[in-house]
Amino acid sequence: MSKTKKMVLLGILVSQALILHIIERMIPVPVPVPGIKLGLANVITLITIIIFGGKEALLVVTLRTFLGSVFGGGISSFLYSIAGGYLSTFAMTLMYKYYRKLFSLPAISVVGAVFHNFGQIAVASLIVMNARLFLYLPVLLISAVITGLFIGFAVKYAVGPMKHILKIGSDGDVA
Repeated sequence: MSKTKKMVLLGILVSQALILHIIERMIPVPVPVPGIKLGLANVITLITIIIFGGKEALLVVTLRTFLGSVFGGGISSFLYSIAGGYLSTFAMTLMYKYYRKLFSLPAISVVGAVFHNFGQIAVASLIVMNARLFLYLPVLLISAVITGLFIGFAVKYAVGPMKHILKIGSDGDVA
């Protein structure tokens, strides 16, 4: 893939992630628990990992998080999102790179959602200087499993029809 084509595709992925991030802010969460959300932009993160790898996925997460904060999140939103996004991306990249034959995309997505919550709780506990916030983690982990499965299946069914376009083999390798 040429550098120009790669740059254009990454720009499209960043814009898609940003749009999903903004749309998600408008969706009311049916559960009255702070910190729980669908994580729609993680669809694009996982697709980026599949197409390009972790380095490019971190770039997409960084740009989406920065721009999302500029368009209405603020610095605290940025800190929570970037910590969760980086941990999630690292975890999903490692799972996809080394264990994709053992774990499905929904399982990899659940791992990413769990690590995202760890990152957010870690930042929150540092900000308020109270490690007891980790007691809230079990509630977030339940939501991580549910939303992670949703995102993982969305990616699985989105990437499936694109395999011939992206030249992704049946084992998930990009040709």
